[in-house]
Amino acid sequence: MIYITLFFSAFVSATLLPSSSEVVLVTMISQAKANLWLLWLAATSGNVLGSCVNYWLGTHVLRFKHKKWFPVSAKGLEKAQSQFKKYGVYSLLFAWLPIVGDPLTVIGGIFKVRFSLFLLLVSIGKGARYLAVIALASGAQAVL
Repeated sequence: MIYITLFFSAFVSATLLPSSSEVVLVTMISQAKANLWLLWLAATSGNVLGSCVNYWLGTHVLRFKHKKWFPVSAKGLEKAQSQFKKYGVYSLLFAWLPIVGDPLTVIGGIFKVRFSLFLLLVSIGKGARYLAVIALASGAQAVL
């Protein structure tokens, strides 16, 4: 059950909704006798799947750009495209970063990054982030 809870927490954290799966993960490490690799797998797969939802949304969002309620201006889209071209597709390795990471995955969809490359880069970045969180949390737990 804890793995499913962590999966959904990580999934929500990867969407544009506010959440913090790292707090859930660290709490699970400190309070439960859970398998660290299964925690890593649940967190990483949930977070990557959430990013895939963002990617999918990005592939469809531009059809609404002329609507009055569209949240990003034409100038904002141009700036995002310029930044994405400047830093390249490999900026998706940083999709785990707070604030910029989730929109970055939407931008990957908007600019039609090849999905297999998107999936690889996002998985590497997010997997490495959760591995670092687990290493720090389990190391800190051992010290306490």
